[in-house]
Amino acid sequence: MSALFLIIVQFAIIAYALIGGIFIAFSDFIMRSLARTSGTGGVEAMQTINREVFRWIFMALFLGLAPLSLGVVIYGVFMVGGSTGTVLAAAGLSYFVGCFGVTVAYNVPLNERLAKMNIGEETTTRFWRDTYLPQWTWWNSVRGGACILAAALLLTTLPALG
Repeated sequence: MSALFLIIVQFAIIAYALIGGIFIAFSDFIMRSLARTSGTGGVEAMQTINREVFRWIFMALFLGLAPLSLGVVIYGVFMVGGSTGTVLAAAGLSYFVGCFGVTVAYNVPLNERLAKMNIGEETTTRFWRDTYLPQWTWWNSVRGGACILAAALLLTTLPALG
């Protein structure tokens, strides 16, 4: 087994868990807190968060894990094989589809709709309460769970890889 691949897997475990922790924290208490703000506070805060998320640390991890995850899938299937290779592939797919794919398909479009809305309008308040909060939080929880699952699956492969 490649020592470099073992290091990549160890890095991926930590990175998946970090990203998953951020998403779970958002779903668990940040979104509930924003939902309980008065007036338009939650909308304004989320619009600001969605602009600030593009800082390099989060985005480097989030975006960098997409190709890394595909690499883990390919390496698992073609280089490792067997049950360990299958688990590696499942871990990589869990992140790529369950986190990255869900983000692109669901969370980003909701964020883009919210970004275009005027804070003071009633349609914005209705969208926030009836659509954005329940849907964004649901899909955010899905992607958080996918990250945690990816980390857990990779953890199970360490004995076979080490």
